[in-house]
Amino acid sequence: MNRILLAPGHDRRLRAGHPWVFSNEIGRIEGQPAPGDAVTVHGPKGDCLGTGYYNPRSLIAVRMLSSRPEEIDSADFFRRRIAQALDYRRAIYGDLDGVRLVHGESDLLPGLVVDRYGPVLSLQFLTLGMERRRDAILAALQDLLHPAAVVARNDVGVRELEGLPQAVELLRGELPAEVIVGENGLRFAVDVLGGQKTGHFLDQKENHQALRGRVEGGRVLDLFCYSGAWAAHAAKYGAREVLGIDISAGALALARRNAELNGFAERCRFTQGDVFDVLRDLAAAGERFDTIVLDPPAFVKSKKRLTEAVRGYLTINRRAMELLAPGGFLFTCSCSYHMERELFLDTLRQAATKAGRCLRLIEVRGQALDHPVLLACPETDYLKCVILQAL
Repeated sequence: MNRILLAPGHDRRLRAGHPWVFSNEIGRIEGQPAPGDAVTVHGPKGDCLGTGYYNPRSLIAVRMLSSRPEEIDSADFFRRRIAQALDYRRAIYGDLDGVRLVHGESDLLPGLVVDRYGPVLSLQFLTLGMERRRDAILAALQDLLHPAAVVARNDVGVRELEGLPQAVELLRGELPAEVIVGENGLRFAVDVLGGQKTGHFLDQKENHQALRGRVEGGRVLDLFCYSGAWAAHAAKYGAREVLGIDISAGALALARRNAELNGFAERCRFTQGDVFDVLRDLAAAGERFDTIVLDPPAFVKSKKRLTEAVRGYLTINRRAMELLAPGGFLFTCSCSYHMERELFLDTLRQAATKAGRCLRLIEVRGQALDHPVLLACPETDYLKCVILQAL
């Protein structure tokens, strides 16, 4: 196997369990590994630190799959590794039909995402190394799960950094006429081919439950509502009225369908619009809400855009805070890793000051349990869900 030796002083992070080797950390390459090939990685003195796959085009030149010399090109390897990931989820959720089965680095499978929506698997091959091993991964998933259909949601920009095209493909089987999954006693239709991410925001399912006790009898505003999961949960927990806002007509159609599926069509209303503009209009009209959910897409996808993103979070949270009724709750989220927890909280403090509101911090939550965080890899800790109350 081809060998990569790290430069002196660049092995500490890998020894601590982080699964990435950056191109500037490589001291020497022995052999001629092609893009995507398996390589063993060694310390500056030659001791083996594990096995990964190589891509000279990417800033992350090696992603590690094992901490020892190991064959990583077989379906058997992926069958064992995915089985471990399945055991973890089943211990928590049983046979829940809407669940993330593989969460990349956190399941020691960097570059691979596997979500289950009932009989359908929705996959993302985010790296060249995983794309090269597609057949082995599909064979392992077939053996373990016997899906009716497998979709590749490879329409993500990170693939371009790996020299890969973006695409959405039906890899195997036939899709049902409608894919519906359960979550917290509710049902949701999922657009596995055209929806955001892989079709549904599975990482918020525990946070949705935090609405209980905070919406009863109140007016709820769901901003960036997408398919209406927050809205449906608000109705489930007793909200008398929910207004969902999203700029996507397709998302709103899905949200209306999900309200209908759960018997909430009369209490949930959805309107198309730019959230920044809608917030301004609602404030001008003197509207107030008892609970506001602010769950935007990632404002920052690279560190160099962080300053711009902070301004966006500051503006949108200030405007939401201005609409809170006394005693009302704000559920505000960031799914950007680069927006670190303390920076997000500081931005919320600034927003409260600009809004002239006194708020107390009730809770800081993270991503669902099927999106675990690898301790040595802080990049896997990305979702913040902060609950504030207006005084």
